[in-house]
Amino acid sequence: MRDTYHDELEDIGTTLVQMTRMVRSAMAKATTALLDGDLAAAERVISGDPAVDELRTGLDDRTFRIIARQQPVAADLRLLISSLHLSADLERMGDLATHIAKVARMRYPQIAVPTELRDVITAMGEVAQSLVRKVEHVIEGRDVELAGDIAAEDDTMDALHRKLFTLLLAPDWAHGTEAAIDLTLIGRYYERYADHAVSVARRIVFLVTGDRADAT
Repeated sequence: MRDTYHDELEDIGTTLVQMTRMVRSAMAKATTALLDGDLAAAERVISGDPAVDELRTGLDDRTFRIIARQQPVAADLRLLISSLHLSADLERMGDLATHIAKVARMRYPQIAVPTELRDVITAMGEVAQSLVRKVEHVIEGRDVELAGDIAAEDDTMDALHRKLFTLLLAPDWAHGTEAAIDLTLIGRYYERYADHAVSVARRIVFLVTGDRADAT
């Protein structure tokens, strides 16, 4: 029974890594759809989002059953409680990638990002990919040091978000209100995606160290 129990705990970690890879792929495709007007990529992101939701539901159900059946304590209980928060963050990251894909689909066949904003949106997409790759390694290896790097890289995303607003509010903005609203939302989606990556990293620190202050 103990072997089965530990296999169940290991399976939870495997599922979290799987979710991370799915939301990383979703964001990569969503960014491509946004910058290139790639309708097929946008549709793949949108149609794939329910699979992330299903993984979260299944993981949460298994977690609650383990808690009820095994009554875990100490590190095992911390792992199970943390997994509920981690799955919620990862599911939300998938939702945010889907929101970006939906903007790309809504504006097709036009490209939603004006030429002068391509560099900043490209950079936001690259930071998002870097963050989620680090998240995957943090979850797999419970790497507390790497988790600290995620918070630092989030500062780069925040700076890009501010730069985007500066461009949108410039007196020479020539793309109208509708495009400004689209880009405001897009910037917010990338920024929130990064915030959830930071949340995951902090929860891993809590899982490893038991320091609740790092999980807030």
